[in-house]
Amino acid sequence: MDIHNAIEKNYKLSPTQKKALQRLGLVTLRDLLYYFPTRYSHMSHVTTIAQATPGEMVSIYGIAKNPRVGKTFKTKIPSAYMELVDINDDTLSLTWFHQAFLAKKIKDGQSIRITGKISEQKGKRSMLNPELEQVSHMPIDAHESLFQKETNAQEVFGFPIYPESRGITSKWIYHAILKILSSKEFENLEDPLPLFIREKYHLPNIQTALVWLHAAKKQSDADAARKRFAFEEIFLIQLENQLRRMKHEKMHSYQLESNPSLMKSFIGSFPFTPTEAQMNALEHIKNDLEHVRPMTRLVEGDVGSGKTFIAAVAAYLTIQNRPRKANGQKQDFGRLQVAYMAPTEVLATQLFENFIQYFKKSNVQIGLLTGSGCRKFPSKIAKEEWTNISRTQLLKWVKNGEIPILIGTHALIQKKVAFQNLALVIIDEQHRFGTKQRMELTTKEHRIPHYLSMTATPIPRTLALTLYGDLDLSVVDQMPSGRKPVQTSIVPDDENKRAEVYEHICKELENGRQAYVICPRIDEPDPDKQNSLQLKSVMAEARRLKKTEFKDYRIGTLHSKMSKIKKEEVMNQFYKHEIDVLVSTSVIEVGVNVPNATNIIIEGAERFGLAQLHQLRGRVIRSEHQAYCFLFAKTSSSKTTERLEALTQAKNGFELAEIDLTLRGTGDLLGSKQWGVSDLAMEAIKNIKMVEYARTEAEHIVKNDETLENFPELQNILKEKKHRIHFE
Repeated sequence: MDIHNAIEKNYKLSPTQKKALQRLGLVTLRDLLYYFPTRYSHMSHVTTIAQATPGEMVSIYGIAKNPRVGKTFKTKIPSAYMELVDINDDTLSLTWFHQAFLAKKIKDGQSIRITGKISEQKGKRSMLNPELEQVSHMPIDAHESLFQKETNAQEVFGFPIYPESRGITSKWIYHAILKILSSKEFENLEDPLPLFIREKYHLPNIQTALVWLHAAKKQSDADAARKRFAFEEIFLIQLENQLRRMKHEKMHSYQLESNPSLMKSFIGSFPFTPTEAQMNALEHIKNDLEHVRPMTRLVEGDVGSGKTFIAAVAAYLTIQNRPRKANGQKQDFGRLQVAYMAPTEVLATQLFENFIQYFKKSNVQIGLLTGSGCRKFPSKIAKEEWTNISRTQLLKWVKNGEIPILIGTHALIQKKVAFQNLALVIIDEQHRFGTKQRMELTTKEHRIPHYLSMTATPIPRTLALTLYGDLDLSVVDQMPSGRKPVQTSIVPDDENKRAEVYEHICKELENGRQAYVICPRIDEPDPDKQNSLQLKSVMAEARRLKKTEFKDYRIGTLHSKMSKIKKEEVMNQFYKHEIDVLVSTSVIEVGVNVPNATNIIIEGAERFGLAQLHQLRGRVIRSEHQAYCFLFAKTSSSKTTERLEALTQAKNGFELAEIDLTLRGTGDLLGSKQWGVSDLAMEAIKNIKMVEYARTEAEHIVKNDETLENFPELQNILKEKKHRIHFE
């Protein structure tokens, strides 16, 4: 059994199972080995039906009532149905799709324990496809579990539970992995972690760790295995970062000279006084630009903290420098060039308009390149305005160096876009672009440009150290003077409280302001699906608001299923105040600056991470008008209430990100999938020591063996990108 072989070569699979494995990203036997359980069958909170929080993994003891076989209404899937009555005589509806046999296995009146996530619809609670266990008796109270009673029996640990997909069950994955673990090929698996690292940090080898994770006999073994694989993934990310950084540092960039008096004069042209944090970031950038080693810096700051100002000053410092001749002497004409890449056309257009205001007294030509068209400032006819120009003409002027600043979307990385002397690349909301996209822009020229990245996403320090280990970090943790903090209110699910909020927003709309309404879903859930989360949807809420609270105002909708062109069109309409209320999903969290929007309602606020809520709230802090954020939450959980209250008290996004990390876990921090890091490693990122140790070891290896000649297995893993662990 070769672990590099395809799964279907070793297991007989139905077409449905093949598709399910494909959806889960499982192709080879090695993929299966690295498909880790999310939990173990005993690891859930034992509670009663009434006390269970919807969406949380719980175990409930009770009596089975009326077990029966049936079929689903639409798809006619054979299913098992029954009710569970707990110690308080509360009733929970249970459904198992494709498992009709369970209704025959369980007898009416039998004691059972079920584990799963409760959903609630119209006051009725249900559970879909829970784990089912027959028990000999009902425990005396909800907190007396079988596992707790048998603490001396190490064999009673629980089975691993894996993320499933339609056609592939957790049980199938478990038995498939056990078969691999029993093979001789498994024993020959090369360990990517060097022996000296395993010994130094007391980590099990690859074979032991895989057995402990998939077939644990006790909790301490499972914990040790999870620690080892978390360290491995963070270490490999750090190793990749350090190799990239060392390679980058060996390249030559443009060694720039800065004129303090010119810089002071340019900063003085702005109608505000920069914050200390902004000036500190600019000092870092200025020092970087004066070295021949390419700058690789990330500027992290809250929405509205003035990152665009920092980008403008960095661009100004760059274009004040003349290109050099082949002999190294400076020319007496021309300017070095700057490329500024934004994730959307609307944002790129807004940056273009901002830069016009910043540079209009400096006699600097600025270009805009997007999929929709091209612009240039200033116009030959009207010196104070921009003009539309052809793509061919714009690219010609960029190539010969006539346009020193070019702003655009990912269109900037097209092969046809060539610069004469590209000295600085600025990327806005850099996590929205892949590493490959970012590097394509920074390596377009024969000489490597300096690289400045900007993000408004609040990232905990440990996550920043892990993901951006190849970048230097500048934090802008102050807001410009005059900005009023957003008044944030947690609004309980009460009709009277809602009415008060709608009345307030109507008054704001009457005064010419605009508002956002954020919903967790795009469409209404399927009423036939018992486990569907009953959350507000964009389309239904927009229809309702048009007929009721905001019937006198223009309402627009925005969500991720729209085409890119349609999204841009809607955001542009909102920016131009052709829409009064924008009902949207969280896609607006990184969007255009609409200073006139001063109110935001977030439906189902308990479904979002604190960092994401903070970014959504940041949409209404772009002006000197008082802004308001209303969190509509359906929850009785003290843990959720604590999280939301933190949003009303924290001073900035960085503080919130750390709170979110502690209270909720990094797996939910803006959605772990967006970072490309497994839930296991994201959870480990809470441990600053582990991150620092992994970084230290990666730096040590790269410093002493840049080609990884002494670590062939690491070479192989990084080359094939095999270190990404699969996760749900």
